[in-house]
Amino acid sequence: MKKRVAQFLILATVSVFSLAAQRGPGRFDNAGGGLGLGTPGDPATGIARRVEFLTALLTLTTNQASQASTIFTNAAAAITPLQTTLSTARESLQAAVKANNVSTIDQLSNQIGSVNGQITAAQSKAEAAFYALLTAEQKTRYDAVGGGRGGHGGPGGPGGR
Repeated sequence: MKKRVAQFLILATVSVFSLAAQRGPGRFDNAGGGLGLGTPGDPATGIARRVEFLTALLTLTTNQASQASTIFTNAAAAITPLQTTLSTARESLQAAVKANNVSTIDQLSNQIGSVNGQITAAQSKAEAAFYALLTAEQKTRYDAVGGGRGGHGGPGGPGGR
């Protein structure tokens, strides 16, 4: 029973980090991911916190933690311009709705879907690269707490599905 409670608490913590990572334009500044737990506009702090959390959870080696930081930093750099594009498209979509511009609504909706797909791919690739760094024992622990959900989950991962 104690083991189940501990697993639940770890999963709840992971879920909170995952939900935080889904929020707004700094996906990686907030789980994610996105890939960190910092404040908006400060992805480095978020990534450092995520790596610190993962190090404690999985007992990462110094080398693994360093590689994880690089992976998540590169993903954040790739995703940041996509989030800007997404934000702009969403604002334009609101204007198109108010103007009842159906063709623009279709165009922007497709663009938003495409950009969301690109963000999901970048997050998933980062998650896959991180997962590949783990030992079999670490993978078992990570999987037990809901990590590795296609870049949209796990400790600090960019959001749950």
